[in-house]
Amino acid sequence: MQLLIRPYRPSDKEAVRTLFSTGIQEHIRPCFQNAMTSPLYLAITLALCVFGYLLGSVLGAVVLPGVWVGLVYYCCHELYTSFVQEKLRTDMQDIPKNYQSGPGDCFWVAEAEVDGAAQILGIVAVVAKQRGKETHGELFRMIISQSCRRMGLGTRLTQTVIDFCKEQGFSQVVLETSSTQTAAVALYKKLGFNLVLSHTDTHAASWIVTLTRVTILRMEKHL
Repeated sequence: MQLLIRPYRPSDKEAVRTLFSTGIQEHIRPCFQNAMTSPLYLAITLALCVFGYLLGSVLGAVVLPGVWVGLVYYCCHELYTSFVQEKLRTDMQDIPKNYQSGPGDCFWVAEAEVDGAAQILGIVAVVAKQRGKETHGELFRMIISQSCRRMGLGTRLTQTVIDFCKEQGFSQVVLETSSTQTAAVALYKKLGFNLVLSHTDTHAASWIVTLTRVTILRMEKHL
């Protein structure tokens, strides 16, 4: 497959927004699985089963853990779908304004011909940020189509950002990802990014983030 990585064009808008939405919401299932297979959540589920049974109700032994599992899934679903909705209303609504308006900003798409038609299979963006006297690039919106994973596209897009930041004379590249995105974290580490901070400060309510057991990871690569 011949992939072309090029700057975003206004005609790409709907395809890019669709890829972004699909790519982010794919994290719901692994987020839920990671939470529910943790020792703590397995213990809570088992305890609720036992508690319901001790109340003298077989139905209770099913309903109580069912409500708990449903609550965790709701939180995982809400965390990612609300993020997509917010970003589609804001920065992803006007990509040229938010990602191409400054000399140190850029938004790329990875395009390939599939079944005779050009398709966008990956996206990534960088925005120049000032910290004291130094300028660094912050990587955003890295999404790879499910049909194009494990083919090196993530490496190529990340390297495109790194090379761009070097050309701009930036001191480093900074990004944030989530603990659920294990493949992305492994990729960034392979390319020289180091974990510098973890936190739970997101757009979602704190109780939702707590129940999903998701941590935001901040990573940096010095240039």
